[in-house]
Amino acid sequence: MTTLPLLAAAGLLAGAMNAIAGGGSFVTFPVMVFAGLPPIIANASSTVALFPGTIASTFAYRRDLQGIGGYRLVVLAPLSFAAGVAGAMLLLVTPAHLFDAVIPWLLLLASLTFAFGARAGVMLRRVVRIRSGALPFIQFVIATYGGYFGGAVGLMMMASWSLLTASDDLKSMAPARVLLTSSANGGAVLCFIVAGAVRWPETLAMLAASVIGGYLGARLTSILPPELVRRFVIALTACVTLAFFLRLI
Repeated sequence: MTTLPLLAAAGLLAGAMNAIAGGGSFVTFPVMVFAGLPPIIANASSTVALFPGTIASTFAYRRDLQGIGGYRLVVLAPLSFAAGVAGAMLLLVTPAHLFDAVIPWLLLLASLTFAFGARAGVMLRRVVRIRSGALPFIQFVIATYGGYFGGAVGLMMMASWSLLTASDDLKSMAPARVLLTSSANGGAVLCFIVAGAVRWPETLAMLAASVIGGYLGARLTSILPPELVRRFVIALTACVTLAFFLRLI
């Protein structure tokens, strides 16, 4: 019970972060582990807790939703949902000791993506030409990662979209990022609940706060400087990643 206020605070912050810049799982996942949950259960519970917040953000963005690279969201959303299911199933069959060893590297990948991913897509586009026809396949791969772990998955999506569509208008991509992240998480959430991989007391405390944070975060995008939020998330992700590497020692 003493950890419930901390879980609620983490959910509020993570919901707002996901709406503004992404990276909310860097708050919720380590707090779940701190609360005593095994890492796989913590990851599954964190995904479930953040899911309603992303739905709230999607609702707030509903008037700005548009397709990506000529593909309509009614095509990309079910594809992302199916990939989220695949990623969640992969997580559930991963041995606990193996996931423990992989966590720091997944966090490092997510941290680097968050710090450089969006710009990397723009830079790679100058030297690499990939047809937009590859977008559904790449979207499926990234959404599978989202179902498995999810750290910085929205940034990975936007980096790939920037590479494939020759667009660097990241702000216009934000509504699609939130929707397709929600779709991938929705598939994962379904698997985690059916498999009984969710610790509900901790999850519900975080979930209620993430809904409020997600909706408020979407509304605060016009007030808070995105670059300031991004720098905060980068510093946070670096600290969390370092902590999990030290945890292996």
